[in-house]
Amino acid sequence: MSQNVFEPWNDPDATPLIQFRNVTKRFGDFVAIDDQSFDIYEKEFFALLGPSGCGKTTMMRMLAGFETPTEGSILLNGQDIAPIPPNKRAVNMMFQSYALFPHLTVWDNIAFGLKRSAMPKLEIAARVEEMLKLTRLERFARRKPHQISGGQRQRVALARSLAKAPKLLLLDEPMGALDAKLRQATQFELMDIQETTGTTFVIVTHDQEEAMTVASRVAVMDTGRIIQADIPRIIYEVPVSRYVADFIGDVNLFEGTARARDTAPDAAAKPVDAAPDGAARPRGTAQPDQRGKRLHDRLLKYFIGPRADAPRQLAPPTADAPAPGSEPTETGGIAIDWADGEPPLIASNGDPSLDGQRVTLALRPEKLGISKTRPDVANALQGKVIDIAYLGNLSTYHVELAGGIMAKVQAANTRRVAERDITWNDTVWISFRETAGVVLTE
Repeated sequence: MSQNVFEPWNDPDATPLIQFRNVTKRFGDFVAIDDQSFDIYEKEFFALLGPSGCGKTTMMRMLAGFETPTEGSILLNGQDIAPIPPNKRAVNMMFQSYALFPHLTVWDNIAFGLKRSAMPKLEIAARVEEMLKLTRLERFARRKPHQISGGQRQRVALARSLAKAPKLLLLDEPMGALDAKLRQATQFELMDIQETTGTTFVIVTHDQEEAMTVASRVAVMDTGRIIQADIPRIIYEVPVSRYVADFIGDVNLFEGTARARDTAPDAAAKPVDAAPDGAARPRGTAQPDQRGKRLHDRLLKYFIGPRADAPRQLAPPTADAPAPGSEPTETGGIAIDWADGEPPLIASNGDPSLDGQRVTLALRPEKLGISKTRPDVANALQGKVIDIAYLGNLSTYHVELAGGIMAKVQAANTRRVAERDITWNDTVWISFRETAGVVLTE
């Protein structure tokens, strides 16, 4: 049974709800937003992620109407919203402090904006009850903010923001005041509410885990510019720069000089389509569809390299086939000379045209293996365990490599502590597949 994937940004016929067009915002000589153009689509959960001072809050304040662009325009449903005052926009904002009225009940806090809009009383009551049910606050309707928990106050603020059914809801660090466990639970509640209402959410946060959990797309910002905007999987697996790789999660960065490797033709992998004209294609041969091509072009090509549209068939086994459990050395790509006297790092998915250039190989800790004996793979580096961080479900090993370079390796804790054979000051080998890393040039 096929599933519809929500990806309007990949649909050339989709019309954006919000359009930033060459937007620049200056405060005196300081450029807070630097000539930015991007789109946000209806029903999307869009995250602006970055460190303090990167410009994400300024972006939100311009959407809300509290700031106006110095240059460029912001369109909502095709209309320039710069001349429209904040209280006239089909936009609502949920503040980090929640800004609840302490003397009003939960019910009255949610109804406050509706009463100011001259909505009939019966409709107000029905709408408030609907919001209470949506946020699971029915039992707390007659309590005041100081009589409920932090997570419940957050849901009151969210219900009040959604009560007037805005086209766009802005959330400014909405879970910053919650403890870690409550914040995690609230993230999933927020996703459910957004999906139920169909309202477009834009969230500003510096919390990477929060952005990667709730958002359909994440825009990573730095110094007033969006460095990369894509779905969380692409942001994490295929960062476009060292900044993004280093900002999102943990990463090992190996700098060195690229050398193109010999690319031996794969005689075994013959396209099935290479049959003479008129020859019958083997029955049951699946053809790549458009979703498969898009997935390859956006993600898989960085790991498995370029592909042909024609399906390929495996070569028959030969006497020279590698033994089970061994790791064949893939051809093509690049070798990276990273430390004197150390074997080069092999990236079979690297671009050979980078030959002679300085590059960085980004490797996530969970993609590295660790063992006390050298594994039979091309990329194996010897080092010493300097520190171990036990995190319950996994452990992070800090391993010192040649030249004092520190590498992080994460391993799942499938055995009890007493049964593990790697400890402090052990000499170990860390290893990774030739397609495990991403080669970065900036």
